[in-house]
Amino acid sequence: MALFINTWCFENDIKNHGVKQSDLLSRVKAIGADGIEVRREYLPQDSHQELKAINDERKKTGLLINYSIPDELFEKDGAINPKLQLYFSEAKAMDAQKTKFNLGNFKKYTGNLVDDFNKLPLNQIKLNIENDQTKISGRVKNIKYFLCHSTKDQLPIGDVFDFGNWVFTHQDANYAANELRKFVNYIHVKNVISNDHKLTTSDNLNSGVLHWKKLLSKFHPNIDIALEFPMKNDQDIKTQLNLVRNEVK
Repeated sequence: MALFINTWCFENDIKNHGVKQSDLLSRVKAIGADGIEVRREYLPQDSHQELKAINDERKKTGLLINYSIPDELFEKDGAINPKLQLYFSEAKAMDAQKTKFNLGNFKKYTGNLVDDFNKLPLNQIKLNIENDQTKISGRVKNIKYFLCHSTKDQLPIGDVFDFGNWVFTHQDANYAANELRKFVNYIHVKNVISNDHKLTTSDNLNSGVLHWKKLLSKFHPNIDIALEFPMKNDQDIKTQLNLVRNEVK
């Protein structure tokens, strides 16, 4: 089991102070995490140099790398996303262990899963799908439907279980855990505050509507976990990381 910090935790530094993701690896190491989850939307349009810089920092720090891609496996018409090869080449440039996608419209897919996904280096880089906040890619039944098919075809595709998104899509996170846990190999841990029917992501795992410790206990103790919510500073991130570390000891 490894503990990761998703770079959304540093949102203020990235968006308002020009901090690059490659600048964050030394900080993540100092905070005490085992790895960093790089977000593609935070990369520059020409990402070659930044990907190289991230990989150089990976070698220096010894951190593990995961790669979050805000795109879908399947397009609206069910066609497989033609950019998947590009995304995996970016992941490979950082020596990433895992990639994260959203599902997309698998129900309209008419191709052959084995033929299409064997074109990707799935034996080198893990492919996962995450429950997002949409009806098509965030519903338990749609995610389970795809993962049952990919498992039947013996494709090494797993699930990223995002605690908070179940709240935003008004689904029962405990039910989702029971339905999907056999597919889960990575967890995005967070909490959500409900204030006058308005939902916001909390900056503290212990503040929110989810019983995150109980939910976490439903999963295998060796599953990798990432903090994925914005926080004010590195000390706050370290405090939240230690909450998780103490829970999974």
